[in-house]
Amino acid sequence: MGMDRARSSRRLGGGRMIPGGMVDILQIAKVCHAANRAYCQTIGDSSQFPWQESPDWQRESAIKGVEFHLSHLTVGEKVLPSASHESWMEEKKSAGWKYGPVKDAEKKEHPCFLPYDQLPSEQRIKDYIFSGIVEAFYRESIDRRKAVSA
Repeated sequence: MGMDRARSSRRLGGGRMIPGGMVDILQIAKVCHAANRAYCQTIGDSSQFPWQESPDWQRESAIKGVEFHLSHLTVGEKVLPSASHESWMEEKKSAGWKYGPVKDAEKKEHPCFLPYDQLPSEQRIKDYIFSGIVEAFYRESIDRRKAVSA
């Protein structure tokens, strides 16, 4: 049982760190998920569950999003919210998702499976939130590394 839990933790980002070891990808994914859930509630969408109750595919999607952002930030590239959305769409497409008027995990349909410029502004804000959180964690890790090496 302990081994299964350890495998699950690794699969869902547990302990994955960026080069330099100062940023915990799982922690960032959890914060992004919680912020997205809170934002969704403010726009009347109560379909998002807390991290520990969310399905594996949703948690893995958040982890992959963090990894995408960090892969760009670590080489000095800023990630535009539109690029974040396009990366999310590619990840969903490779998992068999498509556009649908209502989010339905069983049918693998999602109403945000659209080009970024066709999303309503309340949906585009989610990409700004996600990008901002990942960048904040990354920038703070740089400051921490500088302080440690000083």
